[in-house]
Amino acid sequence: MTDLRRLQLTESFEPFGCRLSDAQWRTLHASRLVNVVPTVGGSVALAPSGRVGAVRVGDLQVEVWPKEKVKLAHLLFMLGYAADPGYRPEAIDADAYDDLWPALAESLARLVERALLGGVLQGYRSLEESSNVVRGRIRVPDQLRRRPGRIYPTEITYDEYMTDIAENQILRTALRRMRAVPRLRPGASARLSHLDNRLDGVAVLRRGAPLPSWRPTRLNARYVPALRLAELVIRSTSAQVGEDGVEIAAFVVSMWKVFEDFVTSALREAIAERGRRAVTQKRWWFDEPRADRVNRVPMAIDLLEYGDAGPLMVYDAKYKAASGDGRYPNADFYQMLAYCTTVGLDRAVLVYAQGGRPLDRRVANSSVTIREWPLDLSLSPAEMLASIGRAVDWASMPFEAITERTAYGVPA
Repeated sequence: MTDLRRLQLTESFEPFGCRLSDAQWRTLHASRLVNVVPTVGGSVALAPSGRVGAVRVGDLQVEVWPKEKVKLAHLLFMLGYAADPGYRPEAIDADAYDDLWPALAESLARLVERALLGGVLQGYRSLEESSNVVRGRIRVPDQLRRRPGRIYPTEITYDEYMTDIAENQILRTALRRMRAVPRLRPGASARLSHLDNRLDGVAVLRRGAPLPSWRPTRLNARYVPALRLAELVIRSTSAQVGEDGVEIAAFVVSMWKVFEDFVTSALREAIAERGRRAVTQKRWWFDEPRADRVNRVPMAIDLLEYGDAGPLMVYDAKYKAASGDGRYPNADFYQMLAYCTTVGLDRAVLVYAQGGRPLDRRVANSSVTIREWPLDLSLSPAEMLASIGRAVDWASMPFEAITERTAYGVPA
C-alpha cells in the first residue's frame, strides 16, 4: 500500500493550481469541499468553497480546516450538539488524532463496544405481512382491497420481539459506513467488522433514507452515547468505490452552518435552563400593513427569547471574522437594529466566532444597544457552553449592571 498523501488547508486558503488525476479532481468537485476548476495543461485550480472536512480519494486526502484553530474534537462536538443537545464531548475520542477518519473510527468502535457489553438490545417492532396463520390483528381494509371475498392468506399486523430495531439499525449502518472508508488502520477495521458481525440479522439503512426514530429510555440507556455518534457519522459521511475502482470517503460540512446551528441550540438550552422560552426562526414583519394590500416584507428572526411579559431579547449568530481594525460587517448591525425596532426591544446579542471580549454598541439617536459576544472556538466544549450561558444571563440583568467583569462571570 502506498503512503497516504495529505493536503492540509484552512477554509480561507488562497486559490492555487495543482495536478490531480481525473478521478481525484472529479471526486473533489463532486464533494464540494473545495471548488475545482480544470485549467490548461492538465492542471486544476483549487479555491475555497466555504466548507470544511476531509475527502479521501485513493492515496490522496484533502483536508480543509476552520479558519480558527478549532480542534477536531471540538468540531465534532459542535456538530453533535447542534443535532442533539444531549450530545456530550466525551463521546469523541479525537484529542489523540489530527486526522478525522482514525478519530471517528476509534470513537465509534469504542462506544459501540460499550453499548454491546450487556448484549444486543432487543425490542418490539410492528410488522405487516400476508399469512395463513392469524396472529396480532387483521388489517381489514387491506384484506378487502387485496383479497375481496377471501379469508386466506390474511393481511395481519403483529409485534415481534427482535434485534432488528431502530437502535441496532442505526449502529450497524454507521459501522458499515465507517468500514467502507479506505485505508483505515487494520486494528480499527477489525474492530468495526467484529461489531458489525455481532449485529447479524439487523437491517442496514438504505443510503439517503431518513433515520428511524428512537428515544432515550431506561432500557436503551447504555446505547445512547453510541447512537449520538452513529447518527453523526450517518448524516455527515459517505464512503464508496468510484467508477474507476478508486476508493472514496468524504466528510464535508458547512462551517457557518455548524457554528450557527450549535450556537442556536446552546442558546435555546441555556434559556430553557433559566426558566424562559426561546423561539427560533420567528416570523415577523418589517413593515406595517398597507391599505392597498401590497405584500409586506417578511423577516425570520434567528432566535427570540420570551419572558413573562413578552419578547425579551433578540439573538443572532454569525460565522464571520472581524476585519483588520476589529470591526464586523455593517450589515449584521443593520439586521439586528431592524429586528429590535420591529419587535420593540432595545437590546440584542450578536454571537461571533472570534476571540476577544464583549463590546456594547449604542445605536446613534436610538435606545437600542447591540452587544457583540465573541465565542472563542479554541475553548473547550464546556467553556463554550458556559460563555453562551453568560450571554443569556445578560438579558435578565439591569442595563447598568452589565460590565466587562460581569460578562466574564467575575462578581462586580
